[in-house]
Amino acid sequence: MKNRTSAFLMRLSVKIAALFTAVILTIIVTSILFHGIPYLKPSIFAWKYNSVNVSLTPALVNTLLMTLLSLTFAVPLGIGSAVYLTEYARRGSRFVSIVRITTETLAGIPSIIYGLFGLLFFVTHCRMGISLLAGSLTLALMILPLIMRTAEEALLAVPDSYREGSFGLGAGRLRTVFCIVLPSAMPGILAGIILAIGRIAGETAALIYTAGTVAEIALSPLNSARTLAVHMYVLSSEGLYMNQSYATAVILLVITAGMNTLSAVAARRLTKE
Repeated sequence: MKNRTSAFLMRLSVKIAALFTAVILTIIVTSILFHGIPYLKPSIFAWKYNSVNVSLTPALVNTLLMTLLSLTFAVPLGIGSAVYLTEYARRGSRFVSIVRITTETLAGIPSIIYGLFGLLFFVTHCRMGISLLAGSLTLALMILPLIMRTAEEALLAVPDSYREGSFGLGAGRLRTVFCIVLPSAMPGILAGIILAIGRIAGETAALIYTAGTVAEIALSPLNSARTLAVHMYVLSSEGLYMNQSYATAVILLVITAGMNTLSAVAARRLTKE
């Protein structure tokens, strides 16, 4: 009787927690849509930004450029490190343990610390200036632990029988990794990349110190540029364009929902294959 009561209370608490989370999320999304959709006018999508139209198009383009550059730096390093730790390094070794602890520590560092490091190292020491390149390198350092850990967990989830079967057919380790293990782990790796994209799209603190707040499309990696999140922060901090700030938040929500949908579809297709 006591065990049944405990199980019932546990199920009830879990349902209440899930319901509470859903209600809070619904309230937030509804509020943003209610305040932002009426101000999604054609002028806000103008190619050039000025104080009249308060266009978000330059920030949207800069967000895409920032995302591509950051992923270009972080994805190969993160997946390569995960492959080494799971497929080549001796499992349970002290080196693997140290790398995992270091990665988890880096993942918990506040973003503003990364911003200060990017300001001191990329902007000042490397003389990149406050630029798109400095911001993307800083974000690459931020998302590297996330991509690395998710890729490692996805690779560890692949059954060892897949590897043994490949070795038994005469395939080498390199071919086994790239033709058997990585395709099987791709849904999990893709999920990590999607989470990293979400962190890039929503980052502000690190980019204010490294990428700047210039409201123009970056024509060069060494040009200063603001992303959508920074654009929304600047508008709200000024207090003059709160409606346009809500409209920018709507665009961010749409982008995030679109990325999650695409990742789910891609994961299902990869799993079927």
